[in-house]
Amino acid sequence: MANNQDHKKSPETSNFSHPQETPNYNNSSIKFKYVKLGYHYFISNVIYLLLIPLSIIIIMSSTQMFTTQDYAKTMDLLKTNIAVVGLCSALLIYLATVYITGRPKKVYLVDFACYKPEPDRKTTKRTCMDRIVQYGTFTNENVDFQRKIFERSSIGDETYLPESVIQIPPKPTIDEARKEVEKLMFVAIDELLEKTGVKAREIGILIVNCSLFNPLPSLSAMVVNHYKLRGNIMSYNLGGMGCSAGLISIDLAKHLLQVHKNTYAMVVSTESITRNWYCGNSRSMLISNCLFRMGGAAILLSNKPSDRKRSKYQLVHVVRTHKGADDKSYHCAYQQEDDAGYIGVALSKDLMAVAGEALKANITTLGPLVLPISEQLLFLATLVAKKIFCVKKIKPYIPDFKLAFEHFCIHAGGRAVLDELEKNLNLSDWHMEPSKMTLYRFGNTSSSSLWYEFGYLEAKGRIKKGDRVWQIGFGSGFKCNSAVWRALRTVDPAKLKNVWMDEIDKFPVDVPKMSPIIMS
Repeated sequence: MANNQDHKKSPETSNFSHPQETPNYNNSSIKFKYVKLGYHYFISNVIYLLLIPLSIIIIMSSTQMFTTQDYAKTMDLLKTNIAVVGLCSALLIYLATVYITGRPKKVYLVDFACYKPEPDRKTTKRTCMDRIVQYGTFTNENVDFQRKIFERSSIGDETYLPESVIQIPPKPTIDEARKEVEKLMFVAIDELLEKTGVKAREIGILIVNCSLFNPLPSLSAMVVNHYKLRGNIMSYNLGGMGCSAGLISIDLAKHLLQVHKNTYAMVVSTESITRNWYCGNSRSMLISNCLFRMGGAAILLSNKPSDRKRSKYQLVHVVRTHKGADDKSYHCAYQQEDDAGYIGVALSKDLMAVAGEALKANITTLGPLVLPISEQLLFLATLVAKKIFCVKKIKPYIPDFKLAFEHFCIHAGGRAVLDELEKNLNLSDWHMEPSKMTLYRFGNTSSSSLWYEFGYLEAKGRIKKGDRVWQIGFGSGFKCNSAVWRALRTVDPAKLKNVWMDEIDKFPVDVPKMSPIIMS
């Protein structure tokens, strides 16, 4: 069994460091750090600091005032008003029952599984470039453009592509696409059912999301047919919703599990490459060739109270933001045909700005739900100073989300996106490690990337009981979605089976900003 502990490498060999390692701060930054930490602990615990002495005072006062004579009078009063006492007690019991039964059902993540293709599906960047040249459809300028994107992509040489894309000539047929998604979905589902011990016919809700491949019958029908799921299953197929569709599926499953009692919901997130490799010469559509790779994940959710003990996580919050009413946001990732008739997804130059606005709107909603009161007060204070008192020198306060979450899974869409979020959220290399290593090892696997990142955290042995994990997904439309999970138990890597376990000792690796490709 591979060693599952995080590597402790010197700064010369790795860009990543654990947040508990002491950085080389100057004295003023260290003082500010401890001042802020002390402020956070004081504000977070001030209610307890005030409550304890107040409780002592009340108890002492009550003890002195409440004599034996007072006690006898109270008992006499209760006996003479027994009907009123009984009615009040019944009302309290009724209200408590209504409250308990009316509460939303808790949703548990029993387990999840990610697809790891066969070794012969590994495709180096050099192989990709060789095929791009051999296709014969790209101009020399666009061959060079794709080479530069590959060199700056931070994607490694062990990502996976389907045979239909690599062979010459490529074979982007519906049959090949079906073969691809069948492999992606069925291998992940088989592993999930084996890990959880749940039988296929026990699943009451099925949600499959795949943005760009939507055949007839649907992919969800494909799963129902293959596993002979029961006839009254609630089956949903989500298409065209981009890389954030995985969290939309989780949100849909959550709402369905609030309504239907004692059942399982299975979510399958994937994407097809076969029919979506772009062979035209529109620059805005070429980037996807360099980033997207094969991948898929299957997730099992439950609302059964009996499943709490064996489940890994509890779903705490899902926050969804949709900016589609804005034309710029709507068109920033747009599937269309180019002048030569080739279909591709055009990515706008406004994509990063749009993503930033969507993230800002999302965390504005999420912040009050997860941030400690100390951070909310700081944010409010700076907002009041800037808006009401017109203090222009004060910069907007960016809350410290590291106080709300132990782990971050940010959609591995590309290096530029990850670098921007790392800066804006003030995260360390250690926090960004799952996302950056997933991008390096598996590429952009669309909606399933968040689960490869979750698997990385588990394989590294970082998930402890009570830890909070923030998943952030971006997708066309434009959408930014968040899911917050709380670990119900410590995940032991020694008992784990996932896509990272046979090679986790190799990570993290130092990813150069430039990786030149020598053409054959």
